[in-house]
Amino acid sequence: MKEFKVTYFFDENHYIRRFIHLESQEEAERLVRSERDQYISFTDSRGIYHELHTGKVRTIQLSEYFRTDKKGKTKRDSH
Repeated sequence: MKEFKVTYFFDENHYIRRFIHLESQEEAERLVRSERDQYISFTDSRGIYHELHTGKVRTIQLSEYFRTDKKGKTKRDSH
């Protein structure tokens, strides 16, 4: 399972970020496309609940995410 970071940009200074876990980049892209122009809800890594309409954001950015621990190793390095 891979981790992906999805960032919803409202303007140059305001954005919301969420993390999803799927098998591939293609699956993550399909999910983002399937949520287009509708309300979605999620709780972020800080425990904050969000609801947003994906049609109201200016840009959606998707990328694979590699967490690093406090020793500087990525999640993949530790396996």
